[in-house]
Amino acid sequence: MIALIVAHFALAACAGPLVHRLGRRAFVVLATPPAAATVWALTRWNTAASGGADTWSWQWIPDYGVAVDLRLDALSELMVLLAAGVGGLVLLYCASYFTDDTPQLGRFAGNLLAFAGAMLALVLADDLITLYVFWELTTVFSYLLIGHGSEHRHSRRSALQALVVTTLGGLAMLVGFLILGHAAGTYRISAIVADPPEATLAVSVAVVLVLCGALSKSAIWPFSMWLPNAMAAPTPVSAYLHAAAMVKAGVYLVARLAPAFADVPVWKPVVLVLGGATMLLGGWRALRLNDLKLVLAYGTVSQLGFLTLLAGTGNRNAALAAVAMILGHALFKAPLFLVTGIVDHATGTRDLRRLSGVGRSLPYVAAVAVLAAASMAALPPLLGFAAKEAAFEALLHGTTAERWALAVVVAGSALTTAYTLRFVWGAFARKPGLPDTPVHGVGWAFLAPPALLAVLGLVLGPGVGWTDRLLGAYADTFPADPHPYHLALWHGLGTALLLSALAWAAGAVLFLGRTHVTRISRRIAWPTADSVFGHLLLGQERLALQVTGFIQRGSLSVYLATTLLVMLAGQLAVLVVDTPWDGAVRPRLWDNPLQGAVAALTCAAALLCLTVRRRMKAVVLAGLTGYGAALLFVVQGAPDLALTQFCVETVSMIVFVLVLRRMPVHFQETVSTWRRAARIPVALASAATVGVGLWVAAAARTAQPAGAAMVEEVADHGLKDVVATILVDLRAWDTMGESAVLATAAVGVTSLIYLHRRSEGTMAQEELQGRTAWSLSAQHSARLPQGDDVAPERSWLAAGSTLAPEHRSIVFEVVARLLFHPILVLSVYLLFCAESLPGGGFVAGLVAGLAMITRYLAGGRFELAEAAPLQPGLFTGLGLFISTGVGLLGLVDGTVLHAFTYHGHLPVFGDYHLSTSVLFDFGVYLLVLGVVLDIVRALGAKVDRQIERAAGVLAPEGGPEAGGSPR
Repeated sequence: MIALIVAHFALAACAGPLVHRLGRRAFVVLATPPAAATVWALTRWNTAASGGADTWSWQWIPDYGVAVDLRLDALSELMVLLAAGVGGLVLLYCASYFTDDTPQLGRFAGNLLAFAGAMLALVLADDLITLYVFWELTTVFSYLLIGHGSEHRHSRRSALQALVVTTLGGLAMLVGFLILGHAAGTYRISAIVADPPEATLAVSVAVVLVLCGALSKSAIWPFSMWLPNAMAAPTPVSAYLHAAAMVKAGVYLVARLAPAFADVPVWKPVVLVLGGATMLLGGWRALRLNDLKLVLAYGTVSQLGFLTLLAGTGNRNAALAAVAMILGHALFKAPLFLVTGIVDHATGTRDLRRLSGVGRSLPYVAAVAVLAAASMAALPPLLGFAAKEAAFEALLHGTTAERWALAVVVAGSALTTAYTLRFVWGAFARKPGLPDTPVHGVGWAFLAPPALLAVLGLVLGPGVGWTDRLLGAYADTFPADPHPYHLALWHGLGTALLLSALAWAAGAVLFLGRTHVTRISRRIAWPTADSVFGHLLLGQERLALQVTGFIQRGSLSVYLATTLLVMLAGQLAVLVVDTPWDGAVRPRLWDNPLQGAVAALTCAAALLCLTVRRRMKAVVLAGLTGYGAALLFVVQGAPDLALTQFCVETVSMIVFVLVLRRMPVHFQETVSTWRRAARIPVALASAATVGVGLWVAAAARTAQPAGAAMVEEVADHGLKDVVATILVDLRAWDTMGESAVLATAAVGVTSLIYLHRRSEGTMAQEELQGRTAWSLSAQHSARLPQGDDVAPERSWLAAGSTLAPEHRSIVFEVVARLLFHPILVLSVYLLFCAESLPGGGFVAGLVAGLAMITRYLAGGRFELAEAAPLQPGLFTGLGLFISTGVGLLGLVDGTVLHAFTYHGHLPVFGDYHLSTSVLFDFGVYLLVLGVVLDIVRALGAKVDRQIERAAGVLAPEGGPEAGGSPR
């Protein structure tokens, strides 16, 4: 089973190259996975018909009991035959429908085959979560298929509408699945159906939510608007998705869960009422449309309502009629869609008002259409007749509600007969006063797929008994009926046959009076669901604009205050209601008074941030709070955390200062006195609430802390630094993920600065034709001596000559030159000493980044280019590559991130050992260094270059500015 599903997706990924090489003939190759699935399903017919099942399972999320479970039973057997069989024929049909120069044909072919794979997995899924995953995959692929002609506005709108409606229903269904799985104690569908949970209020709510998903997928009213609009898709998509596959997913889910939940009080009212209403509304609407595909589309909506009604009735005979009708519907609706595509292909139109005499020009096409249409109208001896008779008989002997449903079904069947006649007459009949429509010939390969399906509908009419064992195996999952019905073409003269004759006669009358029916239908037409949907979307957009304009006023302080107040209200509500402090250990103010002193100073700096109006003061005070937290780590005895905090805070403050160069000195937001006074209480209340929450969370601990076990584990490996070992060994997965997030965030932020290209252009000093950005922004003072222009001046830095003499700090240059290399050596030391002393790749990378920042601050952007001539992305990418490579190296021993240690001896240094965790940490080191360099180049050197270009001091041959105006 799983191999067939994987084959669909694997070959779908190769569809582009196949179409590029073979053209439309590639569809023949792409049809092999559905054909193989069909053959495989046929080989399992006897097992499924005998009530057995083939299963396959793989534990997906074992801790939560989520598995990928596949199961082939009687209902799945039927759906696999339809999804795979019709899918293979549709792919063969595409080889004739499209031409080699059809735009984006490879993408279309891949999406269609991938959809077939997702549908195959959906009907085989025996786990609620697995079913939901493939359910949403069918939604995504249907969106891509419906919107294939994306150059047309109608196609884009139709695809988006289908995506919105079915996705909303799918999300509701997911919630229902979670409730059902929790109530049943398992997510295995076969187990839930065999032993359903008690019909409590929660289960009833879950059933309604699941039905929302099923009804939206099968276009049941009020979700029916998306399916007719989906006719914007190419005809093969309509024939497959909207006749045999996607829209049947909702009916399949109703049929799958009906044995377990049909007796839940909310089930039958929803299914019977909405199914019956959809059957009537869709059939009535089909009587006044002129596009052949739309006639079939609304007819499909009507038939889906009928199928949903039957599948959800909840008794054995109705279930048998439902699965027979599912089979019959696929065998007549798919060929009708395919024939419509042939007519459109041959004549260039689908408007029945412009078609005339096509039946005489294309007699074989007309014969196939008439055969399929006769089955749709339930005429003997076709399969549609046998299935409709079974439905009438089941509802006739049912409850009072089911007899009312029978009346609706008979009326809907009359409408079905009427729009069937309208379709055949509109597509093939010769119309008075209208010349015959010119057509071109149709090849046998083009007609073969619909002809095969229509002939199957004819063969399975008299041979419907061949399917009775398989379909009966599903029907027998319901409580036994005292008078079990068996499928046969002829059950003698009876009420069911009389009702069929009544439906045929009424449908014929409606067709003969089609002019008056159309006039009446248009006169009493109510707003379509599509227009209602459009108005709802428009109203939602207007409401969103109003709410956005009211809330988002451009004030960062208001946004922050709103966030804090919402958090405060939610936390206080939980704390007041639950009173989680009852029985909790009282917190200590401090372990020693020094902690209290540091904490008080840190809080004072934080509160002062609320009162300042200068940006630089706010940055300094915020930095002091970070340094205060680092001091708390020192006092607590956590040197690793303290060292990291000091480095992070230092880099952050420098970055803030670089940014503030291009921002006003003062905060420009006008803040009233009362708002400024309200900041402190809000800040204090938020801080107190967070503090109480942390205390309550810590006091709620019931298990033993993991710290002792980690210390013991680290000691067993001969190491001493627990924090570093956690980061690179015990919790290396977290470190790898955080590294990827850090790299992504840095690339994203700096890309906003570069706008178009991340390259800095030339960094040669010769591009400068004047003073640097720092000299340009310096205020010259006449009181300072300008120095002797001819006096020799020593350059302490590689790019010191680019700085104006009055703007140079000799002391800073000397200090930067003396400390640069020792700081780099210190970073390497921190990298390699992490096993026994405070350090590690992250803090070592920050220290190395601080060395580069020192060079930049001392000598400007040219000095930074001399210190780090390579692009920062090289360091970032290489770091990720090394960390990931070391992690994958562990697969040699069977698990990712498994640590290896190599012991050796060097003549001078003596014994040594090298661990893969050190290599992993080296990757983190390079990544952090690259991130720091990227930020400094973007917010430092990049801003300098912008200032210099604005002042006109860059040489033209310096190249265009990296973030310059668009070309």
